[in-house]
Amino acid sequence: MLRIHFTPRDLARVTISTKPAPLWEILLSLHMLQHSDGRLVFDDWRKHVRTKVAPDQMRLLLELMPARGYSPDFLTPADCPSDFDSALEKALSTPQQQVRSELDLLSKYRPVSPWTRELAQGDRSAMRKLGHAIRTYHDAAIAPYWRSIGTHVAADQAHRGDALARHGVDRLLSSLHPRVRWVAPVLQVLDMNDRDFYLDGRGIELQPSAFCWQVPTKLRDPGLKPILVYPIQHAPGILRQSSDAGRPSDALGSLLGSTRAAALEAAVEGCTTTELAKRCSISPAAASHQATVLREAGLITTRRAGASVKHEVTQLGIWLLSGYGSGGLRHDKRPAPTP
Repeated sequence: MLRIHFTPRDLARVTISTKPAPLWEILLSLHMLQHSDGRLVFDDWRKHVRTKVAPDQMRLLLELMPARGYSPDFLTPADCPSDFDSALEKALSTPQQQVRSELDLLSKYRPVSPWTRELAQGDRSAMRKLGHAIRTYHDAAIAPYWRSIGTHVAADQAHRGDALARHGVDRLLSSLHPRVRWVAPVLQVLDMNDRDFYLDGRGIELQPSAFCWQVPTKLRDPGLKPILVYPIQHAPGILRQSSDAGRPSDALGSLLGSTRAAALEAAVEGCTTTELAKRCSISPAAASHQATVLREAGLITTRRAGASVKHEVTQLGIWLLSGYGSGGLRHDKRPAPTP
């Protein structure tokens, strides 16, 4: 198992990301694409992706991101921006020495291809080819589902943040995942390689992920910013395309009414009344009314932003959208993987 050692300073510097990390979702989704686990959650997504991404583009990515095992850290940079374009630019700007070192390490586990050899040698056209392949894959496999991914990651963060605020860091770390044990001051990750990892006062960032499956993961290089990527609660329907964003789930629509449920989902990303009306295909007056009802119910907040107002979903609203109000995350009954 991996043993992550905390000092008192580390415990004071535990943070939870409020947004999904696009490059981590790309890497981990490629893992899911290469096997059949989680069929109820991922099979429709797999069918969509396999019809949209050209085989030559997929081949390049799979040379760097196998189904299991090591993938180069530069593909998921530390301190990475939460928007895809900036994140991709940072990955492609990785110092050549780091790229070469990590590809040399990859070569111990996978055969070297002419293309990966060119990458390691600093060939600019090879790096541009990588950027194009990542963007092509992102546009087909991640972007159409980004709002749905963001909703569920925000829901998980809200739950974890509430546990931290109410009960402290011990409760947060001890309830992180069934395959993670908190034996203070050490966090044990049961299914990772046997080693000790010392935070040395740097703290750690906890990153919820929609495509992380069963077992948390982290950057391999201990010198990089400590981050632990862990799975959110997985259930059928967590991956919905943005084209369906205005169509709420049947259960939520039955509870709130389809228009109000759509307005609540639209507020996940934050929006003005005009944007809310556009997203829900209703008039500005109707959007203002729906926002008032949701605000009075404690599901959204409204604050002034310049000449307009901005509506944002509350923790209660996120829990309702994601089904956490029934305690689903607290009673995770998924079977644990065999170590």
